Amino acid sequence: MTGKASFFAGFAMILAAPAAASAQVDNAAPVLAQPTMPTDPAVRPEPQPAPPPVVTPAPAPSPTKPPVAKKKGPVDSLRPGQYVWEARASKAQDLKIIAVLDIQRLYVFDGDTVVGVSTMSSGKKGKATPTGVFKILQKNIDHKSNLYSNAPMPYMQRLTWDGIALHAGHIPGYAASHGCLRLPMGFAKALYGVTKMDQTVVILSSLDSPKQEAKPERQPEIKPEPVVDTPVPPPSEAPQQAAPQPSPPQAAGSTR
Repeated sequence: MTGKASFFAGFAMILAAPAAASAQVDNAAPVLAQPTMPTDPAVRPEPQPAPPPVVTPAPAPSPTKPPVAKKKGPVDSLRPGQYVWEARASKAQDLKIIAVLDIQRLYVFDGDTVVGVSTMSSGKKGKATPTGVFKILQKNIDHKSNLYSNAPMPYMQRLTWDGIALHAGHIPGYAASHGCLRLPMGFAKALYGVTKMDQTVVILSSLDSPKQEAKPERQPEIKPEPVVDTPVPPPSEAPQQAAPQPSPPQAAGSTR
């Protein structure tokens, strides 16, 4: 090779070397620069503020249902068909019989003492038992209904002439009759034995005391003035009145 040829060959190799190096660098994986901590203890990174706490909203309160009113009932523990009867050798003449519809109970008082408490079954819806003060109009141990296919009504004590009575019958635990007050057989028999005709029976819708009506204000009494009688004197003491004197006669031609 001549000197000129070798010069150009060497110059070509010099130009090819940087390109090869550049190719190697392009094929190499990129190296990321890692942050370095300062070695000087006086230089510290500023503290980053803590993220604010995440406040979870409280769940909305569920709508509260109004308390369910409990069904009103008696304070005793008698089950349907049960009763309590106190047998006494003698009872007061003024027995008080009180039936309460909303609790389905009938009470018997001897004076102020309770001698009998019984479950009962009053008139159902559409055949409600009337309330008020009644008298026993008729008594029959083996009565048959005149309105409902001769249905038996043992120990019947009639309260009205249109079909309301006390008698023995089925006690399901609720109002189920056609208006009568059904009683357990044993209680109806015991009650029948101590009542009398014209006995008072009170039927209440509930034990709540009725509201008292306002009474009109009392007007003050106006007393009349006393009359003073003037005594009349007797005829002998009566003053005498003078008789009128006649006027004197006037002369003729005189004028006043």
